[in-house]
Amino acid sequence: MTDQKVACRIPAAEGVTNIPAWKFDAVRRAIKAALADGEQPFKGFAQRVGTFLTEDELAKLGSLGWHSTTVKLELEVRGDVSRRPGSPQCIVWSGD
Repeated sequence: MTDQKVACRIPAAEGVTNIPAWKFDAVRRAIKAALADGEQPFKGFAQRVGTFLTEDELAKLGSLGWHSTTVKLELEVRGDVSRRPGSPQCIVWSGD
């Protein structure tokens, strides 16, 4: 594993959290898969994302909830994920 990091930002806020690139890539892939069937409520989102990670990834990841939220926020900044208008708790994939 490399020490490469990905800067994760928060929409409409300053500051950056750097996480290992392998964690970002794994969680991004899992988020994309979790949203493949359409929008998902934020409640229970981390658990749904976790179903698309391997046991090894889950064991090495640390807090699934924290990483799911951190990567989701960066994906919002990038425009890959958005919140359904009128319902900030529903998440939809809007990227490639």
